[in-house]
Amino acid sequence: MPSAQTAAERIAELRSEIDAHNYRYYVLDEPSVPDAEYDRLFKELRALEAEHPELVTPESPTQRVGGEALAAFGQVRHEVPMLSLGNAFEEQDLTDFDRRAREGLDLPAGDLFGDGAELEYSCEPKLDGLAVSLLYENGHLVRGATRGDGSTGEDISANVRTVRNIPLKLHGSGWPAVLEVRGEIYMPKAGFEALNARQLESGGKPFANPRNAAAGSLRQLDSKITASRPLELCAYGVGRSDGELADTHIGILQALKGWGLPISRELKLARGLAECREYFQAMGEKRDALPYEIDGVVFKVNSIAQQRELGFRAREPRWAIAHKFPAREEITELLGVEFQVGRTGAITPVARLKPVQVAGVTVSNATLHNMDEVARLGVMIGDTVIVRRAGDVIPQILGIIAERRPADARAVAVPESCPVCGSAVERTQLIKRSKGRETVSEGSIYRCVGRLACQAQLKQAIIHFVSRRAMDIDGLGDKIVEQLVDKELIRSPADLYCLTFEQVVALEGFAEVSSRNLLKSIEASRTPTLARFIYALGIPDVGEETAKLLARALGSLERVARALPDVLVYLPDVGLEVAHEIHSFFQDAHNQQVIEQLLKRGVQLQEEGDIHPEFAACATLAGLIDKLDIPFIARTGAQRLADRFGSLEAIIGADWLDLRQVERLNEKAARALRDYFDVPENAQRARDVEAQLRDFGMHWQSERKSVEGLPLAGQTWVLTGTLEAMSRDEAKVQLEALGAKVSGSVSARTSCVVAGPGAGSKLAKANELGLKVLDEPAFLEQLAKLQA
Repeated sequence: MPSAQTAAERIAELRSEIDAHNYRYYVLDEPSVPDAEYDRLFKELRALEAEHPELVTPESPTQRVGGEALAAFGQVRHEVPMLSLGNAFEEQDLTDFDRRAREGLDLPAGDLFGDGAELEYSCEPKLDGLAVSLLYENGHLVRGATRGDGSTGEDISANVRTVRNIPLKLHGSGWPAVLEVRGEIYMPKAGFEALNARQLESGGKPFANPRNAAAGSLRQLDSKITASRPLELCAYGVGRSDGELADTHIGILQALKGWGLPISRELKLARGLAECREYFQAMGEKRDALPYEIDGVVFKVNSIAQQRELGFRAREPRWAIAHKFPAREEITELLGVEFQVGRTGAITPVARLKPVQVAGVTVSNATLHNMDEVARLGVMIGDTVIVRRAGDVIPQILGIIAERRPADARAVAVPESCPVCGSAVERTQLIKRSKGRETVSEGSIYRCVGRLACQAQLKQAIIHFVSRRAMDIDGLGDKIVEQLVDKELIRSPADLYCLTFEQVVALEGFAEVSSRNLLKSIEASRTPTLARFIYALGIPDVGEETAKLLARALGSLERVARALPDVLVYLPDVGLEVAHEIHSFFQDAHNQQVIEQLLKRGVQLQEEGDIHPEFAACATLAGLIDKLDIPFIARTGAQRLADRFGSLEAIIGADWLDLRQVERLNEKAARALRDYFDVPENAQRARDVEAQLRDFGMHWQSERKSVEGLPLAGQTWVLTGTLEAMSRDEAKVQLEALGAKVSGSVSARTSCVVAGPGAGSKLAKANELGLKVLDEPAFLEQLAKLQA
């Protein structure tokens, strides 16, 4: 170091030079110095920092070696959810995705004379790693998190700081004050092979594949272990951003590259579906030559404005899709079939295979789904089978090689008794309901009838009950639940609220602090929202969104538990089969007992109230007649009956002379109506439904009015474009709290459209229909008035 230069100046110079070399090596793929020169600079910097520890900063290249081990990961709530992508496995899936995107943007469709308007797509390989979120504030990396369930992830800040191609400080200038970068952390093939070689040398267990190795490395509580692993990042987008970014996806990625973040070197712009197909084929051909594993290609609509216009459905964007490569297949021997018992008692056959490598992963088990699938495949124990990883993830048996069947091959037989509890195994029945008739047939699922007396069902039911999106009891992992059930400390979810400190501390892996923390977590779970509680109960076919709908619409557990199937179908997206599942669950005596115990043991449901104004007086007499599915009585016929008689009792009691006076009601329909109501059970069913509609306030004679505090009850609002003061999800929550229904499409029934920057076809349609339109400032002003 020149004498005139201070240690601080030389350290700053070395850091700048090393950062520049890292950028050229990892981001530009243009290394400018040999490894030996890089190592010399790094060694000099480390020596200077050792002499002057007061000059060490978190952003120094030397600070990627990991710190003290953590006791546990903290949780990070994603301000912008990290959604998963829809998958395309066939070429038609990609074609359908492109069609839906163009239709959603109201682009001209093709005809005999042309292919219509084409969309621009960004194309990049789908890396097989772990999705992460990196938060930069004023250019400095302040937090790293896993994707988790999309809403909440784990804080892995200490670990991501050890990944060498992640800049601890952004390069250049112009980046937003707050920037959340999203990307995939993966392990290159060469690094994976070297890591496994070291594992074997040290007597450790090798990793199954690079993805597992990357995920396991990032979730180490000791960041020094992470630092020793050959991990890399590839940025694929942004989440939260407090500042202006480019108006295209590729433009944003190029900006990230300029700020020092590595992006895919295979990134390409495609114009139209044909170029997307060409890119997919090209990547498939070079897949094995790439230095990292990929399992497909991701296509994203390139225009950010068009992305916003297309929006999201359920938990995935409408503007992006992952086109997976065809599954890779191998052949092996079926050694046996075991039967596993799930949460609902379903007995599922699992194939035990002679281990075989499929797409780089050792496969020794494969799903057989159900006995119908076993019959379809014609598979027998001892067969040579074709195995594939569906979507490169789940191993499954594709077929058999019949000519290789041995003479001693054995048929796959369903056990007569449950392999876990010994209870009887019964085949499910499928009940198809239509036009007043029920058709019963055998289902493909076999179930253990032991219910919660079966430890397998009990364990799975409690694992679901305590999960993050249900009752959210932290510290109750699968292994702990298994211990509690095996030791017979809990026989139902309600028993969790009777656990004592002495019982918990005696469990394997528990000490005083962890025991008290678990009991605190159980105590904190006593006040779930109604929606969480319904979801936690594990009702068949009732997922998180359906649970939210039941809670929001009916307002109380008592109403949900009493609701008849014919009433539940008045709720959007609740079909008759799901309605019967919900009703059957709450009619079951054992389930009633568990719910009663939970409430007696201190579970207090939050956010209960009246039925939502949207569903007040939502039923009509014609609608009720139509929903009874009387043969030959369609919707128009039901409306004519309602217009003629005016009440359910009048229709039930109508004689032939009365029915003949109903306009355009033919003799066949009149006879069907009379035959239906001549059955006492049918007449009573209709009366029961009407009585409950009246009781719930859903009856056509119920009062339809805005409940106090819900000034927008009965109104339908549409959000389009970008909102700057809040996200569209936040705006939706506030509007729903005021009683409004928030729709994704504009129609003549729309009450108001809120249009932010980038609003497109929805705004144009609103103007065409002469609807009320508010910009964001006017919307915020109206919200303030309504909430005052």
